[in-house]
Amino acid sequence: MKVALAQLDMGFENKSAAMDTCIQMIANAKAQYADLIVFPEMTLTGFTMSPQIYGEKAENSPTVSFFQQQAKQNAIAIVFGVIFLTENTAKNHSIVIDKTGKIVADYTKIHPFSYGAEAKYYTGGDQLSFCSLEGVTLSPFICYDLRFPEIFQAASKKSHLITVIANWPIARIAQWKILLQARAIETQSFIIGVNRSGKDRTLTYTGDSMLVSPTGEILAHLTKQNEVSVVDIDPEQAAEYRKTFPLKSDRKEALYCRFFAEQN
Repeated sequence: MKVALAQLDMGFENKSAAMDTCIQMIANAKAQYADLIVFPEMTLTGFTMSPQIYGEKAENSPTVSFFQQQAKQNAIAIVFGVIFLTENTAKNHSIVIDKTGKIVADYTKIHPFSYGAEAKYYTGGDQLSFCSLEGVTLSPFICYDLRFPEIFQAASKKSHLITVIANWPIARIAQWKILLQARAIETQSFIIGVNRSGKDRTLTYTGDSMLVSPTGEILAHLTKQNEVSVVDIDPEQAAEYRKTFPLKSDRKEALYCRFFAEQN
């Protein structure tokens, strides 16, 4: 399976300009025969706290329609971020569409970033999401979710490939890189972390998008503003590694749950 990491500088709150760059990056990935391309969180807007302006209705989302068209035209699966509005509620989503343009996964960010005021404007989700691409089970997460290993463990019971799309600023970029490796090692999964680059109104982003193997090996590390890196991976390696090093069989989840309950 060939996966493309699309480290995008989408600017800020300028959907049409971001679309133009996405088209170029998708064409680049297609030329390298990628099966899947992964874009950052809030792909066309950047990390906006104006969801009532830049959010969309899920049933007629221009952003979803745009990526569906690109998927069909280029025969490539796409992971992207979008804001959905339901009445007065905004939610931060990661959408997975297959190469025919069909939505196969729709994940709502479980952990809005309260430190950065996201929780004031967005409601968190309460469900994991799973889909199959090219016979590979994938689970999507978003940015701040990376700090909560419990949901990655839960998702990895089914998934061998996990995506994390982000707007993770330079001030905490060292933590981003360490956590991506940690989640891969802990869950024995391939982790694709795609971060934005460039600047928004107040923050700078270096990107540092990474693809990490189930053993923690960094298979790709992006450092340029608008960069596409295509890597050929075999998710069956995750399944084989779990057999040869059966870490998951030693987990004591009932005990962990008891500890949590006792502390509460």
